[in-house]
Amino acid sequence: MSKIIFNDVHKSFDGGLQVLNGVSLSINEEESHIILGQSGCGKSVLLKCLLGIIKIDSGEILVDKISINDEKHSKEYLKKFSILFQGNALFDSMTIIENVIFGANQINKNKSECRKIAEEKLLAVGLERRVFDSYPAEISGGMQKRAALARAIAIEPEILLFDEPTSGLDPITGGVICNLLKDTLKSLKVTALTITHDIKVAEFLSDRVSVLNKGNIVWTGHTQDMETCGNEFVENFHRASNAISNKQR
Repeated sequence: MSKIIFNDVHKSFDGGLQVLNGVSLSINEEESHIILGQSGCGKSVLLKCLLGIIKIDSGEILVDKISINDEKHSKEYLKKFSILFQGNALFDSMTIIENVIFGANQINKNKSECRKIAEEKLLAVGLERRVFDSYPAEISGGMQKRAALARAIAIEPEILLFDEPTSGLDPITGGVICNLLKDTLKSLKVTALTITHDIKVAEFLSDRVSVLNKGNIVWTGHTQDMETCGNEFVENFHRASNAISNKQR
């Protein structure tokens, strides 16, 4: 059953720059779907369109058959989502636990319940109580990513969005975070949509991948089929991405 549907989505910006050029894609319920593509290909714009941050020019985006353009059900639409931002987006002036309590507050719990939820989620992502009262600047990038994930899942979303989830992390920490994300998705049984240019992240986290090029989805399938899929761009992207990953080891 489809959870998210993009149907012939178009988006251009001032000056006529066409960023999305008829994107059509169906993402299944409880699927971990990855959108792969080069920097500047429109991945982030597509994510922002899904969240209504950027208004599409034409086409349709549906979540559980609710349209992004349906103002009557906009709150119901948006409450389904939570996002793990590329830069974590933690509030510098709040402690780690206060950041997660802020997330829990979005589901209308009382103060004591929110703190209990925050503690549970922080422990679930592998953070120790000794860092709960630290500020983001006082902990490592990997710990910040864990805290941001705890805040994202504190609102009990149906759909988790991951924006370049290992960006800025060293390969070892990135691998740890990928394992954490995979375990989180398995335990929560939510739908996940990840945008990344990292083929290793896609291979590890995805049920299926879609490749975005020149504003359109040019191929959808499984990562193990990319190198022999018959699409020249996809095959070249796969080979180049693996070559870069191997050099970084």
